[in-house]
Amino acid sequence: MFPKNLKTEAIAGVTTFFTMAYIIFVNPSILATPGTGMAFSGVLTATVLLSFLMTLLMGLYAKLPFAVAPGMGINAFFTFTIILGQKVPWPVALGMIFWAGVLFLLVSATPIRFKIATAIPMQLRMAAGAGIGIFLTFIGLKNAGFIVADATTLVKLGTMDLKSLLSIVGLVIMVWLTKKKSPFAFLAGILFVTVIAYFAGFIAAPTSILAPPDFASVFFKLDLFGALKLSLLPAIVSILFTDLFDSIATFIGVSHASGMLDGEGHPKNLKQGLIVDAIATLSAGLFGTSSGTAFIESSAGIEAGGKTGLTSVVTALCFLPFLFIAPLAGMIPPYATAPVLILVGALMFRSIKFLSFETIEDLVPAFLTLILIPLTFSITQGILWGFVAHVLCYAMAGRRKEVSAMMYGLGLLAVILITVSRP
Repeated sequence: MFPKNLKTEAIAGVTTFFTMAYIIFVNPSILATPGTGMAFSGVLTATVLLSFLMTLLMGLYAKLPFAVAPGMGINAFFTFTIILGQKVPWPVALGMIFWAGVLFLLVSATPIRFKIATAIPMQLRMAAGAGIGIFLTFIGLKNAGFIVADATTLVKLGTMDLKSLLSIVGLVIMVWLTKKKSPFAFLAGILFVTVIAYFAGFIAAPTSILAPPDFASVFFKLDLFGALKLSLLPAIVSILFTDLFDSIATFIGVSHASGMLDGEGHPKNLKQGLIVDAIATLSAGLFGTSSGTAFIESSAGIEAGGKTGLTSVVTALCFLPFLFIAPLAGMIPPYATAPVLILVGALMFRSIKFLSFETIEDLVPAFLTLILIPLTFSITQGILWGFVAHVLCYAMAGRRKEVSAMMYGLGLLAVILITVSRP
């Protein structure tokens, strides 16, 4: 049955859409970075299609007001670590996303999801979030021209030009509108920088504004068997854990804040929500993009009154028209989307406030997790070394009994994955 206040649910769905619509432009700009070989139009089609279908599924099956789309952080990991860093061909990388989705689905359908979630200390989960935030910010600063490569110091401050200044202006607009709680914060900054860049002659208008969806370049082009190499297993497991962290944090955090809890105090329909997230990751590999996940921006629609799956249905429908704007979206320059990466990175870094620095056995694993993600350009290395460090530090501190059997198993798994991932 539909809720009594259809208008409220519809407004909430539209609100959620506008707070996260930036992903339509940002995700293809990341995955189609020169050198990956992925087509911008194909990734845009995959992004919109995934967001539409999985958000619709979240509304109809899980009956939750959460929107689903390719996740920030994992898309950068997919592009800069797996494809560009490890030189993995993009079809194989898509196969890795698919298999991570299969594992996620198996975990989500069984009680093991809670055992894994509770076994991993909050210290490590929060540190991973903060590390991914720094990772995203670094990429954003690079795309804006603030940071460039240097043979001596590895990186240095870039030459400030008009494009860099436009990124600063875009960031200021986004921060100001975010402070005002405007759902248009990210979109307004992107569009402002793009318009100024056009009139400044930095970019040219496309020959056509509309085009049919691109189902030829990346759709169903994944290499399933190529992704089953032992050396790629650590990254697949890392994608699984990152998806699991993101999903559980989003569902639990937003549900508790909004009061969407069942009689036992747990988030409503958590199992169904996680299953949709798992299907979103699996489907992302099929469609041609990085992992799908529930977006924290869904909280904006929930605050606007969205409490049922109808909110997600409305959000899903808002995505459909964007299947046809690939030429127009393609003119958006990297320095227009760079402020989004910087600001989203800053927002993710807020999780550092939950870290405890009182004991060395808590400090070192969290610090290694946080710092290794941006410095190695790999979420995998940060998570795996964090697991190992936590088990070792607690053992040396005489706190062995405080480490669960599941965490000991994850620590051993991390050692194995670190070993097989060595060049």
